[in-house]
Amino acid sequence: MFDALNRFISRLDESQPQSSKNHDGYGFQVLRNKDSNLPIEPWFDFIIGINGRRVDYPDPPLFAQEVRNCAGASVKLGVWSAKGQRIRELQLLVPKDPPSLGLALQWTSITSTQEVWHILDVAPDSPAEQAGLLPYGDYIIGTPEGIVRGEAGMSELIEDHLSRPLELYVYNHEYNLTRPVTITPSRSWGGSAALGCTLGYGALHHLPAPLQEPPHAPGETLFEAATFGVEGDASRSAFVLASSIAPSGSLQSPLPAADFPVPANQLNMPPPPSAGRTASPSTHKAGRRARAVHGLNADRAMDEYFQEGEAKSREMDHAPSPVGGAKSIPPPPKAGGASQSPSTEPAPSAPGE
Repeated sequence: MFDALNRFISRLDESQPQSSKNHDGYGFQVLRNKDSNLPIEPWFDFIIGINGRRVDYPDPPLFAQEVRNCAGASVKLGVWSAKGQRIRELQLLVPKDPPSLGLALQWTSITSTQEVWHILDVAPDSPAEQAGLLPYGDYIIGTPEGIVRGEAGMSELIEDHLSRPLELYVYNHEYNLTRPVTITPSRSWGGSAALGCTLGYGALHHLPAPLQEPPHAPGETLFEAATFGVEGDASRSAFVLASSIAPSGSLQSPLPAADFPVPANQLNMPPPPSAGRTASPSTHKAGRRARAVHGLNADRAMDEYFQEGEAKSREMDHAPSPVGGAKSIPPPPKAGGASQSPSTEPAPSAPGE
């Protein structure tokens, strides 16, 4: 039985086309792009297909001939991106003279872009912070010093450059840009690691897709002032900017004016009394009167709210509402039986009296 199953599996293997198993996961990596109008990024993008056919063999002349055959027309390219590990199709126009896309390509495994190191925690006053590395958003993708392979490759590179400047290529997925960073590893900065940051490596730290919108830089406004009612009515605004408050009639703040939100109900608050001075009785009376009116309005609103709820409850229960002239329900009898009216008849006298 098992022999027959093995023969059946071997026949299935023989019937499958002998495609390039050894070339799976390979493609033409873009090393240089001379045309800035082409939506192709060097180092990140791999061309894995052309005109609906997968590129299986490292044959640059055949690929170039396919591009020249599309001179004056468009060519369809299948592009794999290391940013998010996504595949997209591009329709590019091939000029007639010269019939070239202006790309420098190299046949490489796409796993080469997985040799990245994710910047996690950055310690204060560390070489990583001084170099400007951003936690959780930066990825070290390479160095001009050479190719770094494996998880231990970065550690060896750092050890070789202790107390010496080391240039790194760092990609930030939040802003979708790559920048060179110069860092000087050191053991004497006061921390335990030479860089002063935690590095993540492996499948959980591959390059993610870039954000659709870059995050706000430090100091930028994250939200606008929420307005209620008519648009443009400053008196109905829930928050206003501190820099728009007029300084007249208010105390000077020791901090510089900044664009941070301030509750609108705090704009017209009277300044606190200075030392050695007491508020006049009229000020106290005005304050008490304002608080009393505010409390009265709040109580009235609560009464109306409960009255509305009681009316809705009666409508749901179909209970008759009391009207003028209607008799009220008599109270329940007291304990010990029904109440009797006092008798005016004299008590019967005992026999013999």
